[in-house]
Amino acid sequence: MISDRKLEHLLICENYDVEFKNKTTGFEDIELIHNVLPEIDKNDIDLSTSVFGKKLDSPLFITAITGGHPAAKEINKQLAIAAENNGIALGVGSQRAACEHPELEDTYTVVRENAPDCLLVGNIGAPQLNLAEKAVEILDADILAIHLNPLQESIQPEGDLDARGYTDLIAQITDSVKIPVLAKETGCGISAESAKILVDAGVDFIDIEGAGGTSWAAVETYRAEDRYLGETFWDWGIPTAISTAEVVNNVNVPVISSGGIRTGLEAAKAIALGADAVGMALPFLKNCSSQEALNTFVKRFNDSLRIAMFLVGANNIEELKQSRLVIRGKTREWLNERGINTQIYSRR
Repeated sequence: MISDRKLEHLLICENYDVEFKNKTTGFEDIELIHNVLPEIDKNDIDLSTSVFGKKLDSPLFITAITGGHPAAKEINKQLAIAAENNGIALGVGSQRAACEHPELEDTYTVVRENAPDCLLVGNIGAPQLNLAEKAVEILDADILAIHLNPLQESIQPEGDLDARGYTDLIAQITDSVKIPVLAKETGCGISAESAKILVDAGVDFIDIEGAGGTSWAAVETYRAEDRYLGETFWDWGIPTAISTAEVVNNVNVPVISSGGIRTGLEAAKAIALGADAVGMALPFLKNCSSQEALNTFVKRFNDSLRIAMFLVGANNIEELKQSRLVIRGKTREWLNERGINTQIYSRR
């Protein structure tokens, strides 16, 4: 049943419009300040960064996409090869199916087989404390992600609607595994208050996965007999730019900004807001038909990120994090209402 659901999710994401309709990421409100005198050589710009001791050639994560169905094996193989060859990180979809059904393990083990040096992120849900160590073992993961998806569970026909005790379960997971733990949303963003609770529970890394990209309410809408609930909550969530600013200004752990990011320019804005890396999922799924397509996508991302860094005069990711920017419109209004002084980003 879980395996069939994973296949349905893949097919829906590949073939239907599953992105937000009336809510954007908020990055259109973020303006990097152009530097007419960058005083750097674009060819010398360094995109590399380090995450928990592993060096990445670019601050890009392929965030959780798939696994747990035989059809997912080839997708994960292609993504693993691309991640290994391009020096970027890779996360897999929920590992529950493989932990409970050993015949599905190869849809995940194929990742490390094809990406021996890649930074790999495992994936379980908060209630799956008993699966944590097994998930790490199957993937040979460097980081274990705990996915949080209350909206998806609410719309999903077979959703788990009892979220009592999640914070305590997360704390137990962080205590039980020997690798860093990442908490991630699935497209609705993470608020400042939730980020603080997660860090207090022992989480080492936060992937905000904000609103503006793939809507999992939309995905589940296509699976539901009655589409009313999914269509009502299709655009629910905290926009990615806003969630990024809320989290980085309230906790002191590395942050991945993801959710609707599609270009290196948007990534540069996210990093200038304070993110340490950025993540994408749907664009990689759409391009996994060939290594050529995947490599071209990563190259275009890196090229556009490097140009954005050149135009603000940033030699490396740490300098990009200190770049000047202006926050306008609804994003500024939201952040100011939430007690974040957006003028700090002008860095004057």
